[in-house]
Amino acid sequence: MITYNPPAHTSLVLHYQDEYFLILNKPAGLLSVPGRGEDKQDCLISRVQKEFPDALIVHRLDMSTSGLMVIARGKEIERNLSILFQQRKVAKKYIAVVDGEVTSSFGEVDLPLITDWPNRPKQKVDFETGKPSQTRYSVLSYEKKNNTTRLELSPFTGRTHQLRVHMQSIKHSILGDELYASKEVVEKSPRLLLHACYLSFTHPITDELIEINSEPEF
Repeated sequence: MITYNPPAHTSLVLHYQDEYFLILNKPAGLLSVPGRGEDKQDCLISRVQKEFPDALIVHRLDMSTSGLMVIARGKEIERNLSILFQQRKVAKKYIAVVDGEVTSSFGEVDLPLITDWPNRPKQKVDFETGKPSQTRYSVLSYEKKNNTTRLELSPFTGRTHQLRVHMQSIKHSILGDELYASKEVVEKSPRLLLHACYLSFTHPITDELIEINSEPEF
């Protein structure tokens, strides 16, 4: 069981702001939305709503993942932005540090995923009932000393824990992944080394190209 110990709230890290939506960084260890129980009410959307009362969630990042999230301002724009995500019109990239040396400079993982019900919230590969899931990856660097590889990950689909399960499935678990990595790999990092570093989409109101980058802290 992972204990919920959210990081202290100092200020919102905004990358973009207009009257329609915000793009900001979610810190690692913070829920995107409230969880079950009084101890899980502190989350990104509740923090944002204290400054922007009209803020509504559009998509989510895992609690352990840091990086860029889009927050709508009002119901109509929330609906428009949700459609963009559902229709896969939002380009997303992540930075991850994984265990071992990934020898192919780039590649794709195409494995169907479904909830592992007896072991929730874990997901699993299931060729019979899993939903189609694709992740492209490219190698950025290899650290021989720690035997780790820094990757750029581009999910074509947006399944729960997709990047984490896909990396585990090719035997390169993400460092610090308490759900899917071995104890040895978990102990290589005090946090999950996964960061949503890039978002790109067409503004649903102005048709402007929105393109945001966010460098990870690791």
